[in-house]
Amino acid sequence: MNGKILVIEDEEHINELICLNLETAGYEPVPFYDGDVLSRHLKEASAANYALALLDVMLPGKEGFELLPELKALEIPVIFLTARGDLNSKVKGLTDGAEDYMVKPFEMLELLVRVEKVLSRFQKEEECYHIRDVEIFPKERIVRKAGIVVPFKPMEFDCLMLLVRYKNIALSREQLLQMLWGVEFEGETRTIDVHIGRIRKKLGFQDVIKTVPRIGYRLEDRTV
Repeated sequence: MNGKILVIEDEEHINELICLNLETAGYEPVPFYDGDVLSRHLKEASAANYALALLDVMLPGKEGFELLPELKALEIPVIFLTARGDLNSKVKGLTDGAEDYMVKPFEMLELLVRVEKVLSRFQKEEECYHIRDVEIFPKERIVRKAGIVVPFKPMEFDCLMLLVRYKNIALSREQLLQMLWGVEFEGETRTIDVHIGRIRKKLGFQDVIKTVPRIGYRLEDRTV
């Protein structure tokens, strides 16, 4: 899966923070700080190799709304990241062809979730994830360890996939509950601990799925 993502944001510290989180999640961010500079870059042959663009509206040079048609012409999907939260701006961004519109400030985990959702619509999901001697097949919902199929209950598999997709990122128990069961779920966070315990035991992942004190869990593996 192509993981090159344009990050077009003129505030340097925000751009760097977004890029850092994208890198941690396994993507390859390419930062830009000026609309005119990006526009010139989009005329180069290599510009068609991007999987996604995270685009600010207010930029030096060409603003985001002007850049959207240029990105669409190269079939690069766009998520707007902007401080302009008024209804007219949101409607314009979405009706002009952006895939999503996020208003600052936003949580980085929410951004990563939305990035994955957009990419999943435009790219095929990985056929198999490899973590040490474990193979995970998302479409078939099959897990193999050393070539032998390991039985997983549906919610255990979904929990494992969340950790894999957001590798190297600390996910709180509350975030995992919300993503697995939805915002209305009112169960105890201990439910997550039980699922994590079963996953660790089945795959021998005691040192792969780390406990983050007072937060939750993080899957650490650079080969995912």
